[in-house]
Amino acid sequence: MKRPGFFGGVLVAAALGVAASVVAAALAPLIGLHAVVRVLIPVLGLAYLLYLFSRSEERTGRITAIGAWLAIAAMSWWLAPPMHFYLAIHAGAVWLLRSLYFYSGVVPSLLDLGLSVFAVAVTAWAASHSGSLFLATWSFFLVQALFVAIPPVIRGRPCARRPAALQNEKFETARRQADAALRQLFTR
Repeated sequence: MKRPGFFGGVLVAAALGVAASVVAAALAPLIGLHAVVRVLIPVLGLAYLLYLFSRSEERTGRITAIGAWLAIAAMSWWLAPPMHFYLAIHAGAVWLLRSLYFYSGVVPSLLDLGLSVFAVAVTAWAASHSGSLFLATWSFFLVQALFVAIPPVIRGRPCARRPAALQNEKFETARRQADAALRQLFTR
């Protein structure tokens, strides 16, 4: 599979924004905008995760990951926390699964967490200033598309290795001391 690119993320963000707008326009008169948004957040999150899975080289655990996602979505829907916390729960689940499937270290994962927090903040700002579901959704996934700039592994500077002769000398000294201690134990 091909690792996702930024422009692919922009296209996915636009597609999910349009889909959210169309569904909200169709269903809001029937069940209310608040209820539609509570359904759209996990559905869009799942669609985004399926996109990520299609771009990930890791093949194991996908069924378990989707099952965990569905469990988190069902539990958060049932508990019905405030909308900002509801969005943060789903953004956190996206972050966790993306960290598992795209990163090999703590530092890249923490950078991605910062990106997810920023995405939630941008979404709240876009929703409060524009009132547009499309712009809020597009802004969230547009910021999420920046995750491709985070390297999968961040390596620090290699530590200075001691010369092999010095390592062997210390080992030999310790071995001789251990041999002497064992001889003393058995000869007494």
